[in-house]
Amino acid sequence: MTYDLPLTTYDSLITKQSKIAIIGLGYVGLPIALSFARHLSVIGFDINEQRIALMQQGIDPSNELTAAEFNDRDILFTSSIEDLKQASFYIVAVPTAVDAHNIPNLTYLKRASETIGKVITKGDYVVFESTVYPGCTEEDCLPIIEKISGLKVGADFKLGYSPERINPGDKIHTIENIIKVVASSDKESLEAIAAVYSIVVKVGIHKASSIKVAEAAKIIENTQRDLNIALMNELSIIFDKMGINTFEVLEAAATKWNFLKFTPGLVGGHCIGVDPYYLTYKAAKLGYSSKIIAAGRYINDGMGSYVAKKVIQHIIKYSSDVKAAKVLVMGATFKENVTDIRNSKVADVVKALKDYHLNVEVTDAFASSDALKAEYGFPLTSKIASDYDAVIVIVPHSLYKDFDNSYFTSITKKDALIADIKGIYRGKISSRKYWSL
Repeated sequence: MTYDLPLTTYDSLITKQSKIAIIGLGYVGLPIALSFARHLSVIGFDINEQRIALMQQGIDPSNELTAAEFNDRDILFTSSIEDLKQASFYIVAVPTAVDAHNIPNLTYLKRASETIGKVITKGDYVVFESTVYPGCTEEDCLPIIEKISGLKVGADFKLGYSPERINPGDKIHTIENIIKVVASSDKESLEAIAAVYSIVVKVGIHKASSIKVAEAAKIIENTQRDLNIALMNELSIIFDKMGINTFEVLEAAATKWNFLKFTPGLVGGHCIGVDPYYLTYKAAKLGYSSKIIAAGRYINDGMGSYVAKKVIQHIIKYSSDVKAAKVLVMGATFKENVTDIRNSKVADVVKALKDYHLNVEVTDAFASSDALKAEYGFPLTSKIASDYDAVIVIVPHSLYKDFDNSYFTSITKKDALIADIKGIYRGKISSRKYWSL
């Protein structure tokens, strides 16, 4: 898309007379920063100095990007607020999470707003990408910026929102080829923000009518997926009681042209397992108690315990000494082929198994043992044994798909259970008990 408007901010960025800053260099912020750095002068800011040190060496701490993707980029990686003052266009991509009670935790977002308030000057642009409930950008973040900076939105600086659509591990749906939703506080700044994002996004820009609309659009993307997966999870529980394999049912149903083929599984990560709580929280603040969304969250949050229960029932039936039973859990990241362990529901399975005093070992080709120990209290096992009473394949990493009946036979006892959560070994396990969602 070509923009012919006299956009001063756009012109100054494209000619490198001014800089663009990305605040928060995690799974979302770093890819954005490096994409812009192909064309603009970028300041990549993060408060974690260890991460900054790695990125300065061309290393992605999240192991998502290769060293080559750092090459020929005009970018300064820094943890210094003073460096941020060189920018005129700020993009905030800090994480948003929930606490132990599933209440939105805006700590990082508010701190980022405080930082922006200390560095922006008249004429600057601030765009938030962090996933939030509708109204958060203008009601929670904006007042902080205005109070600290002494500036007023509209008259002194421009405020926008553009929801992130980064999918960890996905090398196809990247920033450049995903339509970008943008929104702003006024029409003039909306055009400017759209123009800046069009520098890196080549497939199109969608201009939302308001910041709240853009925030809501993002939150329902993941809420919709959460509900669809919750339906599949509930169906898998029902079909299990009927002695029917859920994946066989889905294959049959998917022959209809308009059937949406979602699959059951554990729902974790930084988006699908978190974002719906932002919406239900905001709804509750407005006096509405969510029914369907909350029900979906209830089902999905309970799947870890359900999987553990099925395994425990098998062990009780076939093991003479339950407390001596050994279980191997394969996969500890929140999804396949990534290193990300945030909100991994594998931890729920491990906890439920250990509550029954089972001996649980965990293996994963991507996760960090130290990170798992720090976050969830268990490390990775250093060696796979040969006498497991059950093996639970939770995360279908690509390298696991080559394992066959002989492999599982070699690491398990005669009456062991292979619990194949995503059904990748369906029809391949013959010498051991087999179960899947």
